[in-house]
Amino acid sequence: MASTSQAPSPGARTAHPDHLGHVIFIAAAAAMGGFLFGYDSSVINGAVEAIRDRYDVGSAVLAQVIAVALIGCAIGAATAGRIADRIGRIRCMQIAAVLFTVSAVGSALPFALWDLAMWRIIGGFAIGMASVIGPAYIAEVSPPAYRGRLGSFQQAAIVIGIAVSQLVNWGLLNAAGGDQRGELMGLEAWQVMLGVMVIPAILYGLLSFAIPESPRFLLSVGKRERAKEILREVEGKDVDFDARVAEIEHAMHREEKSSFKDLLGGSFFFKPIVWIGIGLSVFQQFVGINVAFYYSSTLWQSVGVDPTQSFFYSFTTSIINIVGTVIAMIFVDRIGRKPLALIGSVGMVIGLALEAWAFSFDLVDGKLPAAQGWVALIAAHVFVLFFALSWGVVVWVFLGEMFPNRIRAAALGVAASAQWIANWAITASFPSLADWNLSATYVIYTIFAALSIPFVLKFVKETKGKALEEMG
Repeated sequence: MASTSQAPSPGARTAHPDHLGHVIFIAAAAAMGGFLFGYDSSVINGAVEAIRDRYDVGSAVLAQVIAVALIGCAIGAATAGRIADRIGRIRCMQIAAVLFTVSAVGSALPFALWDLAMWRIIGGFAIGMASVIGPAYIAEVSPPAYRGRLGSFQQAAIVIGIAVSQLVNWGLLNAAGGDQRGELMGLEAWQVMLGVMVIPAILYGLLSFAIPESPRFLLSVGKRERAKEILREVEGKDVDFDARVAEIEHAMHREEKSSFKDLLGGSFFFKPIVWIGIGLSVFQQFVGINVAFYYSSTLWQSVGVDPTQSFFYSFTTSIINIVGTVIAMIFVDRIGRKPLALIGSVGMVIGLALEAWAFSFDLVDGKLPAAQGWVALIAAHVFVLFFALSWGVVVWVFLGEMFPNRIRAAALGVAASAQWIANWAITASFPSLADWNLSATYVIYTIFAALSIPFVLKFVKETKGKALEEMG
């Protein structure tokens, strides 16, 4: 959805605080998709070693089962927009809720490794849908004066979902006596971990029946009166709704449907600005951030931390992720996107380099030496903090702002696809790389974090304070 800079709209001038409570509820309900995005993405962290043990598989096969969900993510993200334009945003949310529920039940009760992989693909498809529909819907129902703050609900929900999944995993592991394969509710503990997602998935589905359809979609299918009713719900009674409807329709007519061929040009297939967007996406993933959310329990256990403590460290890391995200939301419009990205890159280099150093020491009695163990733990939290306060948020802001209007939608799609592919590459390769040399693996991530600094300095332009029409 291309945005345009215009004079303050009727909604922006007369947004009333007495309607904010209702609008906040609507945005929070839609952001449950983001919560499930974060929860489903990271809950597998608690099951990795149990899956390896139960099915007696090596690192390469295990990695594919963990990473296969990302294939579903890519497909879901690529198709969600078209589905939502045909049947509506609310119906799309309800489909995602059903897929999350089915995936949770299937993942908790797999017959074999192959159907566990299949359920993870289905869950990934739901993640992909939620990653697109949530932000679009919130933007379309929010009063213009509050759109930015309400839009941040999605990212906040994602990081909270990650944290809650790690807290639930830790609690269930303790209930099972510290054994991921210990009996719990008639199942193995890891199965319950994956199955618990049924609860927020059903809640997401129920909430979708309590919120209105997007006025923008209603106008696109000719339901002008219903669109006015929804606008009255979210923007107050004193707004000139005929003017608001005309404003939305005018914006819809001005938007151009960009296509893949619009991105072609220059010496290297794509236009340079598209490559910069791809570069941002790839660097965001190649620093190894998702290792911290998919494999952190496995990582800590591999250097001698007992399972219960490793799950607790996964939870504390996810809390740091929330703190960093809040910092980014506070400062991204104050100090700018580019400075924040550079600060984050420097911090990530330090954190990753210290982890690489700590992991280079031989284990003593199955554990890292005490000093190196503490350095590794603190450095892992430093890395996640600096990622969250910079690249975790800034890349998405850049991708939404940096492309010219004419190619924005298509370019954003290509950059987002590159991000899912890079995510898959890191997720699928980590177990084998860690078996080969854990310290060297972190050296690789450190190098990518270091290379992101000259990349940002040379190629990335600041977008803070610029109208989208200025991007060229």
